[in-house]
Amino acid sequence: METTLGKRIATLRREKELKQDDLASMLDISPQAVSKWENDQTCPDISLLPKLAKILGVTVDELLSGKKESAVTVMPPECRKDIKDMVLRIVVDSHEGDKVRVNLPMALIQVAVDIGAGIPQISGNNALKGIDLNQILELVRQGATGNLVEVESADGDVVHIFVE
Repeated sequence: METTLGKRIATLRREKELKQDDLASMLDISPQAVSKWENDQTCPDISLLPKLAKILGVTVDELLSGKKESAVTVMPPECRKDIKDMVLRIVVDSHEGDKVRVNLPMALIQVAVDIGAGIPQISGNNALKGIDLNQILELVRQGATGNLVEVESADGDVVHIFVE
């Protein structure tokens, strides 16, 4: 049986040890509104979803669908894609509102590693300087796909690195 949005909100709120009043205050809405969500009488306004998801410690997608973001999966050799058909995606959202999106074919990563070259989109960006392309390539060669790295810095910068 699939869980409703209201039940997910209630469960996530309790996991964070928040009362309905606490959540309402954080969202600048009435406690009655939170109660109506949790009882599936109404749904949150779409403009509240990003803040609600952040407070509850999930993505908007996870909040709405109930499905966790893809974790790292190690595919058996017979099910693996060819590296030339895979993409390395890097997403950086800074606390100042800057957004960096890098999508690189894994074949390009492989060539860069093989010849010892850097990739300017990565080496030229302070938030991405610690990324070791060699290690990522080796993980992919071993069958790893999905969300390889997820980091949130103390000042609120968020970095996601995933391969698909």
